[in-house]
Amino acid sequence: MAVNLGKPISEFAAYLRRDLTSHTRRVQNLYKRICRNEEAWLEDRHDIRYKMVLLRAEFEKHRHVKDMRVAKALMDEGERQLFLNIHPSPKYFTSSPGGCCFERYRDYPDIHADHWHPLEKARYPYYFAKRELRKKQYIQLWEKGNHNTGHTGGAHH
Repeated sequence: MAVNLGKPISEFAAYLRRDLTSHTRRVQNLYKRICRNEEAWLEDRHDIRYKMVLLRAEFEKHRHVKDMRVAKALMDEGERQLFLNIHPSPKYFTSSPGGCCFERYRDYPDIHADHWHPLEKARYPYYFAKRELRKKQYIQLWEKGNHNTGHTGGAHH
């Protein structure tokens, strides 16, 4: 017996659902992957830009193809060319999947908020008012001699 826990059926099998990618998005994705591949092969920025201009011209040449069979054949040929010319050690952005800093926790010390411009601080008045209050309380606790965040007695651990 099936039990519906108040959720639509579509939520139970959400992991099975695949969104269809339009042909336009697939072409854009291919263009971007080829551009990134060219960046991995070339070092000089001028050479990279020249190759991208040529690549863009090639894509623009086939932009108005209406027959989906021809468009699919062009897409398959582009994918094949990319596969044949793929760089053995592609570049990755550091914080992107595959990059050296992917999913690392970035710790921004609290002191950085003290260096914000007054116009930036004005966007969050409640936060900075509360922050100033907490800083004053912390200084008062320090001056009283309770250096351990307000702990007033008892044994330390």
